Amino acid sequence: MIRTRIAQAAPGTALCAAIALAAMGLQWAEEHWTGRPWLEALVIAILLGTLVRTLWTPDRRWTPGIGFSARTLLEIAVMLLGASISFQAVLDAGLGLILGIAVVVALAIGASYGLGRWLGLPKRMAMLVACGNSICGNSAIAAVAPVIGAKPEDVASAIAFTAILGVIVVLSLPLLVPLLGLSMTQYGVLAGLTVYAVPQVLAATVPVSLVSTQLGTLVKLVRVLMLGPVVIGLSLVAGRSTADAKPSLAWSRLVPWFIVGFLGLALLRSLGVIPDVVLRAVVPIATLLTVIAMAALGLGVDLRILSRVGARVTLAVTLSLLVLIAISLGLIRLLGIA
Repeated sequence: MIRTRIAQAAPGTALCAAIALAAMGLQWAEEHWTGRPWLEALVIAILLGTLVRTLWTPDRRWTPGIGFSARTLLEIAVMLLGASISFQAVLDAGLGLILGIAVVVALAIGASYGLGRWLGLPKRMAMLVACGNSICGNSAIAAVAPVIGAKPEDVASAIAFTAILGVIVVLSLPLLVPLLGLSMTQYGVLAGLTVYAVPQVLAATVPVSLVSTQLGTLVKLVRVLMLGPVVIGLSLVAGRSTADAKPSLAWSRLVPWFIVGFLGLALLRSLGVIPDVVLRAVVPIATLLTVIAMAALGLGVDLRILSRVGARVTLAVTLSLLVLIAISLGLIRLLGIA
């Protein structure tokens, strides 16, 4: 069974690894010719993967490995990243940040849902867009959909556009650093509050600074943990029993194993249990796995989908994201994060 799964995943994983190596080679070329990497390998891998996916649609032979790279390898990378992060980063930003994250999620869901309804989206579609934008993209959409009884086509549309817009956010968000004069701490909080998925936070912050990456990842993980209360609340509002919503309320969906692993390693690092020699070995491995996963993420983005997604959905998702960014910047100013 295990050998069969390895054999099935091998072609797609090899494709992702090849794209990742090409991305790392291009970053090396940038550094060699210009003295600095203008685009990090993480971002280049996404762009190369997206280009390949737009020009060519992988068949069944490739999909298991692409899925494995985008999901399992990425989850391992995120978990390993916990070994390099100390909870002191969040404490330095202020304990009020934790409460602030919950407030941002609640306000963003309400504002996004209101925008969707104002633009004429059905209630369930508007809620999918709101939760996807406000919490964690595809994962939130997948968890919320069965609770609210969303239609498969609505789920597909929301996930498709979220995938594309997520990449756009990753590439464009760093531009706000010079435009708004954000510090590395402020940008880390902003990325953690606005970027859809944990791996995308890495792609959006690694090119900026280590501080931004550490704080952004922690903020994002706290934001992901908001999915549990939101799903439970929606199940109660929808009048469904806990038993009826059991598939969506499983702890493995609300608190994924890699988040538990990340928090566990971060705790060990904060307590000084993980020595620097181990950290020096873990970080390069996590970086390589992340670049491979970014290539897989790009392979899942087909820009032609934009022409097939409704204009109202496109506008609703885009406006919701802008509202989320505005609310997040407001929180940063309110808490006085420097």
